[in-house]
Amino acid sequence: MAVKYLNKDHINGFDKYKYSSRDTSPVAVYVMHPFWNAVVKFYPMWLAPNLLTFVGFLFQVYLFLLLAYYDWDYYSGNRTKAEYPTIPNWVWYVAAVCQFLGHTLDGTDGKQARRTGSSTPLGELFDHGSDSILCALMPLGLFSIFGKGMDDYGGSSWIFFAVQWHVIGCFFVSHWEKYLTGVLFLPWSYDFSQVSIVIVYLLTGTFGFEVWKITLPYGIQFNYFFLGLVCAGAVVFSLPQSIYNIVRSFQTGSGKRRSLSEAATPLISMLALFGISTFWGLFSPTDVLEYHTRIYLLAVSTVFSNITVRLIISQMSDTLACLNNFLLMLFGGAAVAVCVLGIAEHEVLILHGLFAIILLLHFHYLVTVVNQLSDHFNIYAFSITSRPRQKNHVK
Repeated sequence: MAVKYLNKDHINGFDKYKYSSRDTSPVAVYVMHPFWNAVVKFYPMWLAPNLLTFVGFLFQVYLFLLLAYYDWDYYSGNRTKAEYPTIPNWVWYVAAVCQFLGHTLDGTDGKQARRTGSSTPLGELFDHGSDSILCALMPLGLFSIFGKGMDDYGGSSWIFFAVQWHVIGCFFVSHWEKYLTGVLFLPWSYDFSQVSIVIVYLLTGTFGFEVWKITLPYGIQFNYFFLGLVCAGAVVFSLPQSIYNIVRSFQTGSGKRRSLSEAATPLISMLALFGISTFWGLFSPTDVLEYHTRIYLLAVSTVFSNITVRLIISQMSDTLACLNNFLLMLFGGAAVAVCVLGIAEHEVLILHGLFAIILLLHFHYLVTVVNQLSDHFNIYAFSITSRPRQKNHVK
């Protein structure tokens, strides 16, 4: 019997779901949406919105893989590490194009859905589920601009860890906010950061990564300023607004009216992931965060994506979030085995094996959920054409 992750309550909840969002960002309202409204007119009417989402996702995955190929250890931007070749300038131009196209396709998929009358809950889940992966990959690409090494205007593995958590944490909070309020308030920092990343990649390709190796007034190194700006943008423009919206929804009774324990449940898994990933990074016998930064942050990000997608499913189906997460338990078990039980000699192998396993499990989860909803709504995931109704179709 095939594994099914969505139960009857989930399916019934998706049947009743109605999308509600608010986007007040000046960049989005006055720049991006007018641009996307013009772009979507060039799409053929047979083009499925989910296909736009998926192609945009692939552009940004390719961007990540390209930078990872040339700079796996984050030392290509460190001029004191002569043994590591620098990233060719053309790579940054490709990165800018991929970032721009990915953002454009992500911004027009919903407009194409409304234009063709093919909006479904699956489309929103597909979109936001993809975003949960991409929001973790984007900082991992940006880190290559500065590289590791405090001796050459770079960052440390712990700075990368902190920036990564600022970004994915704020993404999670925005969906936790919707879980409580029923409305997705799109953060102001999102579109601004997307456009900024394109500009940064273009400037790096034109002038080389050395353009960022500068000291600003008051002796502030640009790398600290930029990475601090990323964190501040995530926190200052997202977190206070989310807290305000949540508090106001409880005061006015306009939200989901969940109890305190129901409201706090989604946070437990994320706080546990933060605690475990910090613990492993601190007490790793072979210092995997320092010497295997990319794979470690990828493992953390995969578990984050799984936790977040499950929360998105709960919010869309109006069901209670589940506390247990198998991928989180695997990650925690690996951390205990290495840091507490003393299996130090196999730590690197365990980390790589863990990442492969949780990536496959997360992929299986996503594919299975998409197939379940496609079957339920009698649609194809990547085509607007409806599927023939099966006689034994069961809702």
